[in-house]
Formats: sequence, C-alpha cells, structure tokens
Amino acid sequence: MDIVAACRAFVAVSGHGSFTSGATAAGIPQSVASRRIAALEEHFGSRLFDRTSRAVRLTPFGQDMLPTARRLVDLADAMADDAERARLRPLRVAVPEICPPHRLAALVAAARRQRIHLEVRPAGPQERARLCQTLEVGTGIVAVPEATALWRVPLGLAARTPFPAPTVFLETLRTGRARTQARRRILIQPEDDVAHLRDPLTRAGQSAGLAPAQVSIAPSLVDAAAAALGSPDLLLCSRQQADDFGLHWCPLAGLRLVRGYGVAAGAREDLDQLRTDLYPDIARCLGAAGDGATGGLPGGTAP
Repeated sequence: MDIVAACRAFVAVSGHGSFTSGATAAGIPQSVASRRIAALEEHFGSRLFDRTSRAVRLTPFGQDMLPTARRLVDLADAMADDAERARLRPLRVAVPEICPPHRLAALVAAARRQRIHLEVRPAGPQERARLCQTLEVGTGIVAVPEATALWRVPLGLAARTPFPAPTVFLETLRTGRARTQARRRILIQPEDDVAHLRDPLTRAGQSAGLAPAQVSIAPSLVDAAAAALGSPDLLLCSRQQADDFGLHWCPLAGLRLVRGYGVAAGAREDLDQLRTDLYPDIARCLGAAGDGATGGLPGGTAP
C-alpha cells in the first residue's frame, strides 16, 4: 500500500465530506479513492469513516488519525518541493575567460536540456584553481599539461599578415645588427601564462637567439590581440582565436604547445556531468571541437 497516496485520499474525502468530491479534488477516480481508504482502514484495523448516513462522516478513530495524515501529506509535498529544488540547484563552474560568450551561452543551454543548471564564472587559470580550492565554485575547467588533459587546444602564432611558410621557425624572428630593425615580439596571453606553456616557449626563444623582451606576457587577451593587429608582433593563440580576431595563424616549427584542460570538482556527480554529458559542448567553448581525447586524469580530477 502507498500510505502517502492513501492518506492523501483520506484527507481529501474528509475535507469535502464526500467520496465523489474528495476524489475529484485529489485528481483520482472515486473507485480509487474508495480502495485506498479501505486499504488504510484495513492496515490500521479500524474504520475511518461512518458510511451509514448519506453524508460521509469521520469516526472517532478517523478524527484522531486525521491530523497525522495531514502532516504526512504536507511532509510528502514539502519533500517533493525540496527534491525539485535540489534537481535545479545551480552547478557553479569556473571557466576560462577566453571562452567566447556566445559559446558559453550555447553550453549553458545544452546543459539545461539535460536538466543541468550551470552558472559559469569566467576567470584566468590561477583564479580558476583558487576558486576550486576555496569551494567558491562546485567545479572548474583548469589548466593542466597536455599529457593529462581531457581537452587539448593546439597553439601557434597569429599575425596580421600571412606567413610565408607553413610553419614558423623562431630563428626567423631574430633581429639583425641594425638598431632600426624592429623586434617582433611573441605575446603570451594570460590564459597561457602557465609553466607548462610559458617556460618551454621562453627556453625555445632563448635557444633561437631571441632577445628576452621578445617573449613577453601581455596584460590581457585584448591588449595582445590589439598589438598583433596593429604591429608586426605575434600572438600566441589557438586557431579559433586567430579566426575570431581576423588574424593569420601558423603552427610553430619544432615546438609543440598545447593548452590542456581538465576538471576539478568536489562531487563525483558534478565531475561526471562535465566529463561525459557536456564533454563536446565544453570542447566547442575551448576551441577543441576536433579533439579526440577521451582519457582523463587518475581518479578523475585535475591536479
């Protein structure tokens, strides 16, 4: 017997003084209401209603049981409301601030279709890691080395003019002895200011004979892109970013630089939702739509 459904029929019939009206109020056929109340009477071993008169009246036993039945029905309704709110709880996710707003909106819409209510919080790589550690967000898309990444975004150099070759050799950026010759800088945007990207590029530049100032960190992606659009400087970025800014993109010769992204999450359920249910949508946000990576980090979390 479904005791909550039986109590709901009991409360409805008692409130209307009629099996017909009570069943209608409860949204069930009269025959169902009668069966449920009969099952409740059999369960407790005593009649709840006096059916001898034309009007349905509560027996003394029914009068004593009614307050408890009402509390049970109210508690069941409150539990259903709490369950719905829990299903709709927002999952706060720290995402790279370089993700285009229209792609983030598409991600949030895709999540809602799967009854996942995302609240995205764009931030840089260090801030995303901090937000996850302090539990200000439930989960985050964090920067990790390529070998342990769920999503991978190849990087190259972008310039306002086409490149003369299919790859860029850092040696070609060396300045001549003439002091009037401009030094072409490689600008690293904040998203790529992480050790596993910044340090290999800096070492490669030194090995190629570039001046220290030729590999530098830009204060923002906008500043870096503006410099690349208005000068010979080069922006380290993904192909998608180059396309968005109208720049020409080319990979580096002899140096593989790849943005790696993993998931840091406090709850296993949240982790699984991002790693599986929303994997392709996150890939599109990151510019890794063609990435075939399927593996994750040991234990399913990012370092």
